[in-house]
Formats: sequence, C-alpha cells, structure tokens
Amino acid sequence: MHAWLCENPVGVDALTWKELPTPAPKAGEVLIEIKAASLNFPDLLIVQNKYQMKPPLPFVPGSEYAGVVAAVGEGVTHLKVGQNVACLSGTGGFGTHTIAPAALCMPLPPGFSHVDAAAFIMIYATSHHALVDRAQLKAGETVLVLGAAGGVGTAAIQIAKAVGAKVIAAASTDEKCALCKTLGADATINYSTENLRDALKALTGGKGPDVIYDPVGGDLAEPALRSIAWRGRYLVVGFAAGPIPSLPLNLALLKGASIVGVFWGDFARREPKANAAMMMELAQWYAQGKIKPVIDRTMPMSELKAAYAHMGSRGVMGKLVMVN
Repeated sequence: MHAWLCENPVGVDALTWKELPTPAPKAGEVLIEIKAASLNFPDLLIVQNKYQMKPPLPFVPGSEYAGVVAAVGEGVTHLKVGQNVACLSGTGGFGTHTIAPAALCMPLPPGFSHVDAAAFIMIYATSHHALVDRAQLKAGETVLVLGAAGGVGTAAIQIAKAVGAKVIAAASTDEKCALCKTLGADATINYSTENLRDALKALTGGKGPDVIYDPVGGDLAEPALRSIAWRGRYLVVGFAAGPIPSLPLNLALLKGASIVGVFWGDFARREPKANAAMMMELAQWYAQGKIKPVIDRTMPMSELKAAYAHMGSRGVMGKLVMVN
C-alpha cells in the first residue's frame, strides 16, 4: 500500500508519499481499500499540530473516506469482504488502504457513490446534530448559516430546508451566494460587501434569526449574535476564520438567547444509539434526494498537497475529494 505519512506535524509540506506494508486487521477491525477520501478543515489542523486530537507519530492524515472492505478481523460480523463502506476514523484516509474500527464503518446502500460517501458523514452529522438536536429547529423558524458555501454550511442549508425552516445563507462572494441559492437558501448575504446586521434586519423585518449556525467565528460572531431573535439559539460549530471570538455575555441575557456548543464527535462517542439513529435518518434523506454533498472537485490522491493549497485559498465550495 501507499499513503501520505506525517512524521513531523509542521504543516502540509512535510507530508511524504510512502510505500508501507499492508496491515492485517485485528479483532474488531477491517482493512479498507480506499476509493475516495474528503478533505476537511481538521485534516489541515492535524498536520500543523493545531487540532484537539494529537495522534502518535507517524500517522496518515485523512479523517473521512469510503471504499471496499478488503479483509475483516476476528469478531466482525456486520461487515463482509467486498462491501462498500464509509468511515470517519480521524486518520488514515489519505492512502490506498487503511485499518478502521468496524464499529465506525457505515455500510453503504446501493447507489451511494464512493465520492458522495467520502464527503458525507462529517458535514451532515455535524449539521444535523447542531440544528435538529442542539437547536431543536422547528419548521417555519429562520436560520442564519455563516460560511454557508463550505462543507458544513452547504449541509446545514439542506438539513434546515428538510426540516422546513427558512434559510438565510451568508458567504464571502457573490459566486458562493449563488451556489447557496441553488441548494434552497431563501435569501443570501455577501458579508464582504454588505453589512451583516443591516441585511439581517431587512430580511427578518427586524426580528432577527431564530438560529445562528456559526462554523466561522472571528469577526462575524459578535454582529451575528447582536442580531439574534428573542429566545434565539447561537450554535458554536467551529472557528474556520482562525480567532476564537470573545462574545459579550450580556447579549445572551438581553435576547433571552442560548449559546450552544456543538461537538458531534463526542456526541457520537457518548450517545452511540442516538447517533446511529441520526445516521440512519441521514442515509434515508440521501436516498430520497433531500440531501446530497456539494463536491467542489475531485483530485487524484497524488495531488493532496495541491488540494490542501486550494482549501487554504478559501476558494472551495462544498467539499474536495481525493480519489484512487
């Protein structure tokens, strides 16, 4: 097998494409022949030693991937050789093969492509857990999605629409706003050229959004929170802009608003039954055509460094997927 190896987490340039012995799965594990692996923001942080999870060195980055089961370890009964699966295991995806815990593998129903599957679990699980579980989003409510053209943002638009909410999508270019419209957004705000608070006031008749989905952080967080509706829920999803904002807590008091943390990874670990039920619902929604990952482009696995550069340029709309 071959894989991109991180032996020193000082950044993307230190990754090397190496030939390694193909491992055999131990009890409870499977060997997966990787067909596609998506690039997520944590995949950039982890090779810079900036992510909360710090795997022992050396490791193969690539948190999310899909492929074919090539071998099963002892005690694995729900998966078989030749079966198509998707997996989000945190590492291992940027190669030709990987060992994965069988319990983390999602069997793919017929017609679920490897490329879509590799771009599915993280963004839809995060957005569903955020909007449906943590925010208790109801039909007819208004959601503001920040960073709406990115991976989790595009998923959040589709899930909010599936629930019956009104969606205001905020993004940094007119091109990204146009993409959000095609996904069902009812209105868009280009926060590079428009004042976020003024635009939200106009679009909501002064009421503000009921739910704010924020994977960006940075300078947008405070004006967004200042605009929130009475009893609104502000979802802290991530900090793609870099800086972690310091929010004035008196704003939550004045609006009777909740600031709600979203950590899907720990939800999946602590509440596995609830997570499994959610993943089943998401797979059904995919089959029904309610949700479908937005793929910015696919690139050969050998071009991983170029893919990282493209992601770093903030030009990505949806997800980047590496293919073998």
